[in-house]
Amino acid sequence: MRLGTLRTDPIRRAAFVAGILYLITFIASIPASLLLPPVLSGANYITGAGADAPIGLAAILEMVNVLACIGTAVAVFSVVKRQHEGLAVGFVATRLFEAAVITIGVVSILSVAALRQTVSAGGYTASIVPVAQALVGIRDWSLVIGPGMASFNALMFGTLLYRARLVPRAIPALGLIGAPLFITFVMGTMLGITGPGTLWQIIAVAPFFIWELLVGLWMTFKGFDRSSPIIAAAPVATVGAPVPTHAMAAKAGAA
Repeated sequence: MRLGTLRTDPIRRAAFVAGILYLITFIASIPASLLLPPVLSGANYITGAGADAPIGLAAILEMVNVLACIGTAVAVFSVVKRQHEGLAVGFVATRLFEAAVITIGVVSILSVAALRQTVSAGGYTASIVPVAQALVGIRDWSLVIGPGMASFNALMFGTLLYRARLVPRAIPALGLIGAPLFITFVMGTMLGITGPGTLWQIIAVAPFFIWELLVGLWMTFKGFDRSSPIIAAAPVATVGAPVPTHAMAAKAGAA
């Protein structure tokens, strides 16, 4: 990959930016999940001693994840809409929904930290602990419903990539297989049939995790296949770039 190519080729640039943002979602969300166990212990955190700094850092990382999540869809919209505009819009919309739900979880955790400060200042612990536990519950459900929506945007993005042949078809095929599995896990969790830490979660998450990692790596280091019908059908310069002045004049003359 050459820096000059990124500057002059909008298709390669779109793939690179989207790929980097996909990888950032991993880099940000995994450390954030490791920093939060003290909060998830509920009453022990509220009434006990401990630092609030890790909670703030986890919240920052989650917000980086949120912004990267939105960016993955925005970055490739101008390319994938050539295959099917409806699916492309759906991909962006579900990414926005996913990001919004994750943000609700972030606000909930920050609220727990604020409640802890109230207890430290001599607040009413007996009434605050149940509230904190409810906020932790909201955060837990945000991690079910938010990524659950990611399954739907994987169906849309995977379909676009598969039909347009922008990447090797095995990669979106993995997403198209993993997304329904993950949806069943989310529905099962909402119905109380399964839940986090179960074997079904491992079965449902594994292909979905691999799909997002592979598509991020491929777009970053390989980009989109130039032989794809939606790329080969139009000059590179017209994708994401303004129409040249002489072309506009020619259209005006024809009219």
